[in-house]
Amino acid sequence: MCARIAAAAETVARCGRLSLEELTLATALVDRLNATIQTGSPTLWACLSPLARRAAYPPDIPFQAAEARSKTYNATIGQITDGQGHILALPAIERALAGLPTTDRNQALLYSPIDGLAELRQRWRERQRRGQPADKPSSLPLVVVGLTHGVSLVADLFGGEQHTVVVPAPFWGNYRLAFAVRTGARLVSGLAYRGQGFNCEVFAEALADLPAGEPAVVILNFPSNPGGYSPTVEERERIGSSLRQIADQHPLVVVCDDAYAGYVFEPEIPRQSMFWELLGTHPNLLPIKVDGATKEFCLFGGRVGFVTFPFDPADEVMAALESKAKCVMRGTVSSPVATSQVLLLQALRDEAVDAAIETVRLALLERYRLLKDLVGRLDARLLQPLPFNSGCFALLEIPRQHDVSSEAVRRRLLDHYDTGVIALAPNYLRLAFCSVAAAALPELVRRIEAAVSDLVS
Repeated sequence: MCARIAAAAETVARCGRLSLEELTLATALVDRLNATIQTGSPTLWACLSPLARRAAYPPDIPFQAAEARSKTYNATIGQITDGQGHILALPAIERALAGLPTTDRNQALLYSPIDGLAELRQRWRERQRRGQPADKPSSLPLVVVGLTHGVSLVADLFGGEQHTVVVPAPFWGNYRLAFAVRTGARLVSGLAYRGQGFNCEVFAEALADLPAGEPAVVILNFPSNPGGYSPTVEERERIGSSLRQIADQHPLVVVCDDAYAGYVFEPEIPRQSMFWELLGTHPNLLPIKVDGATKEFCLFGGRVGFVTFPFDPADEVMAALESKAKCVMRGTVSSPVATSQVLLLQALRDEAVDAAIETVRLALLERYRLLKDLVGRLDARLLQPLPFNSGCFALLEIPRQHDVSSEAVRRRLLDHYDTGVIALAPNYLRLAFCSVAAAALPELVRRIEAAVSDLVS
């Protein structure tokens, strides 16, 4: 290690960036974290990206400021206050937040810790774990800047060149951006649906050519975007069995993207995340939960998400992994937005919040039932609905024999029918029924069918 430090020190010294002492401390910290993970969780170590392996939360400004937070004289952090910890807020901004209690208003305008507000992390963990046995491990969630940032953080930790990521198609385009474009990971896929249900073998089929021992990442997105589908009890069992078989051959990270958690519309479909079912079921399988307030609390502009790992908060492996995650966050977004975290805290403290969320679910349920009926009566020669039962979306497939692309239909709808939908190559149309009034759904479906008919004719 000494030779490595000396060589690196010579390089950086020429650039005037780090002293030998600083580099020695940084390298020692990384080595200590890596040793902890290698010893405590060889599977986690095998799955870490090159970036994650060299990352460690540095003991610089945020670290030192946190240690001085309760001191009488605190000259650590660069935020403008009255000297007693109260922000010198501009009146217009303070008026906009006038409904908040004074303490919360102050907290909303100061920097958030890198990992998020402590009370919010604890309350979200308690909410996640409702109904779960105490012996199931889960970390204190890290606060991230929305679900995309959560997925991106996971990609930074477990993606990278030579890493393989499986996501069933059609899929949300940000998976490709986060894993393949940003980190260089190899993205492989397969059809998400087989018949009128989920293709439970898609992950095994996609990884069939991966040499034994190579790590892999699998993405589970239920309720799905763009499909609006959640698996049945039987499908969940088959998915879990398939993932455990994969883990017999590969260190496996399973990313549970739970962005639309709770918005399930059929009584026999489970609502809870598969994260809890996968925890502890195989020593080579590590589930990671990505969720947040964006959809669950209708806080779309708030950009508050969470990443939860399969380790207890006091686990030394979790401490090492959190240091690495905070290093990546510090180097990208610095810290999550305090204002929207405080807004979410208001909701989490509200005893009526679950009833309010159920009101939103019931509004979506009405639209879902109507849309289910409408697409079931489409001319199957023109459009075929894929199975959907939850979330905010439905997918319509244009039969391939027509040689009509989804993009051509989308343009036809824009130009001739005053209507917008999302085109997914090569032949899928995504309908976001969450943003369409129930009364407007019949006309929406009629226009889509007419546009396809025009092009087929």
